Amino acid sequence: MDIKNQLRVVRVKVLKIKDNNLNKKDDFAKIRTVTGKIADKTLEQLEREGVFVFPEIIKDAEDITRDQMILQSVNDSYRSGNVMGFLGCGDERLIIESRFCGDKEDYFFQYLLNRVLEFPNIVDLNADADQNNRLFNFLLFLFPYYLKTAMRKGLFKNYIRHRYNDGNVKGAIDVARHVTKNTPFIGKIAYSQREFSYDNYLMELIRHTIEYIKRKPYGNNLLTKVKDEVKSVVEATPDYETYDRQRIIDSNKKNPVRHAYFREYLALQRLCILILQHQKHQIGSGSRQIYGILFDGAWLWEEYINSLINDIFYHPMNKGGKGAQRLFGGNVGLIYPDFISRDKEARIIADAKYKPIDNIGNKDYLQVLAYMFRFDAKRGYYLYPETEGTDDLQLWMNKGSTYEEDVRPRSDVSITKHGLKIPADAENYESFLMRMKNSESEFKAIFAV
Repeated sequence: MDIKNQLRVVRVKVLKIKDNNLNKKDDFAKIRTVTGKIADKTLEQLEREGVFVFPEIIKDAEDITRDQMILQSVNDSYRSGNVMGFLGCGDERLIIESRFCGDKEDYFFQYLLNRVLEFPNIVDLNADADQNNRLFNFLLFLFPYYLKTAMRKGLFKNYIRHRYNDGNVKGAIDVARHVTKNTPFIGKIAYSQREFSYDNYLMELIRHTIEYIKRKPYGNNLLTKVKDEVKSVVEATPDYETYDRQRIIDSNKKNPVRHAYFREYLALQRLCILILQHQKHQIGSGSRQIYGILFDGAWLWEEYINSLINDIFYHPMNKGGKGAQRLFGGNVGLIYPDFISRDKEARIIADAKYKPIDNIGNKDYLQVLAYMFRFDAKRGYYLYPETEGTDDLQLWMNKGSTYEEDVRPRSDVSITKHGLKIPADAENYESFLMRMKNSESEFKAIFAV
């Protein structure tokens, strides 16, 4: 690293906080610019301003992240939400770790990314603790996921205007070009035609991103996960030229994907642009625009829990619009229970909650009870992460106060807060993995009864 870059790194002001925590506003004094740009703003607002949010926000789904705030004002403090990631503006940067991060690395966050998205071990890749590089790696490692998701819809096809100069006129004659090329006239006509093609501005952008990733030390290993998709993109872009990258980037900036069917390609398009322009937008580069990547901890937790119990539970997904249920007839009362047990005789409803046990209440109770009523379930669960190994808290129906003396407590209907212990004090990632396996076995055992 040269002297100039060393000085720039030294001048970067960094603040680390944890999710679901309360921090004094005075603690944010050294990163006033970043704080001013994100405080009391929703993830939906920040996404519009250029921050990359994972998973992408879907406006027509309920119970999602769009209304979630990174920092919410509470008197003289800011409360962080279920979000983890990195944000920067100019020489300031904010790092949001999981609340289970110990004195060392954020092993829990790494573990979630690995289990849900098959991320490599970012800890090992970033021994220099350079958060700029770490952020860039996050963008790269997301690429296979977004590519695979988008290409489930097939290759992106779009109208492209091709120019021809021959005797088989099929489109609009280009008079100026015809005069230039075909004087004296020898039987050819200059014309252009709009054609539906796979080799378009977006597919070219994806191709440029693939070629860029290939040049990274771990690039080929990363792309192995999507080798079939990569092959399809390469075959669809015979006009690819390395020198054409900036023109392709500019074209994609001007033409964001708008077709509803190809919605998944819009997120991929944004990601590709960020990867290819990383050097221009790198945190600490002097730009006054907010920049970064944020992960929805609640979504990661829910998908991780699904990986543990998907042999026992169905998993409707609000973000993908799959498995929706209705409370009433006539398509009324759309709901997405997190987990519905496959056992019809002893139905269980479970809700994944990425928040402390004391924050689970009120609306949470009403939601799960509605789901239980819909499926005639007698047992409900909140599945949450914890550090203390707290005993399960079982809540029995109708044991609260009542206006009627003939309302009796229900000994057959209950909701249980069931925690999975996270080893926040692990010495290294290998130790963390071993202890997590034990925690997972203990966590899952309750559903085997």
